[in-house]
Amino acid sequence: MKKLLVVLVILLTAGMLFAEGEKESGTVKIAVVGPHSGDLASYGIPTIKAAELVAADYNANGGILGMQIELIIEDDVCKPEVAANSAAKVIGDGVVAVIGHICSGATKSALGIYGEVGIPVISSAATSPPLTQSGEYPNFFRTIASDDAQAELDAEFIASKLGLRTVAVLHDKQDYGKGFADFSVISLEKFGVEVVLYEGITVGAVDYSAVLNKVANSGAEGLVYGGYHPEASKLVQQMSQMGLDIPFISDDGVKDDTFISVAGEFAEGVYASGPMDTSSNPMSQEAVAAHKAKWDNEEPGAFFINAYAAAIALFEAIEAAGSTDGAAIMDALRANSVDTPLGSIRFDEKGDAIGVGFAVYQVQNGAYVEL
Repeated sequence: MKKLLVVLVILLTAGMLFAEGEKESGTVKIAVVGPHSGDLASYGIPTIKAAELVAADYNANGGILGMQIELIIEDDVCKPEVAANSAAKVIGDGVVAVIGHICSGATKSALGIYGEVGIPVISSAATSPPLTQSGEYPNFFRTIASDDAQAELDAEFIASKLGLRTVAVLHDKQDYGKGFADFSVISLEKFGVEVVLYEGITVGAVDYSAVLNKVANSGAEGLVYGGYHPEASKLVQQMSQMGLDIPFISDDGVKDDTFISVAGEFAEGVYASGPMDTSSNPMSQEAVAAHKAKWDNEEPGAFFINAYAAAIALFEAIEAAGSTDGAAIMDALRANSVDTPLGSIRFDEKGDAIGVGFAVYQVQNGAYVEL
């Protein structure tokens, strides 16, 4: 009922906002929504910075459609129940498109609301396969590959590179983590690796010794985890403290320098998949240099390059469409290739970017290194 009321309010106000918003403000309003506070802010803040840099560059060169880009920043704290409200708020602010959300569960919660008013959404980090593959969200696009591809890459690495025969699979019971875990089970079996334990953990718990004892007693030669860095950092620390010396393999929710900062010495040796290194791409080099110049030589955070590419793709699509009409923008996203720090990309009919992928990384001497 609450969601229905939100949608009704949106539908009653959206027409007036879209008809009058641009004329009154002289700007094209783009929302940037994600976790900007809390434990997972390190995933969302880099997207804000990427959008700010790209918007500033476009604005310095005349904007899009002869108007300046105005970013509307909204924090969803990576929580589905907050994300739905965030979506309603930015629609009320008159945005014509959204860069975000970051977490898959939050993204799923918001997409239907944006879909009701035909607003395109492009994410740098939401990897849950059903977001594109289910066909339920034709307004959704992403500049990152999906978790089924990530899980298959990790499974192949586990079988062929690490040579493991048995693994335990844990997940955080959320859309992203459980989805990755489920696809990992399928891919591991495909590569002949036996899953001897499959179990969910409680997000925010302090002590994971009970489930780690199950892992130890299962005979698993490695541990695959689907979820985010706060729980992963506790797991690797407690594994070390109890003498559970087996490889820890995880996803792009852990492939973040914040994981290394929080886990400290216990992060060493951890494997995690993440977006492929693009440091040889000149546009990627320029994006990183711009970030360092603006933020005191600070290295960009997680998904920064994917977000930079998302902003470019979106702004170019609006320009190509010649309109801020959502359907026209979506058509342009699917029809045109665009040069980005990820390379030249375009989107298939489902909204997945063609030409992006994952790589496996390992923490070596306190930093992630692509293998």
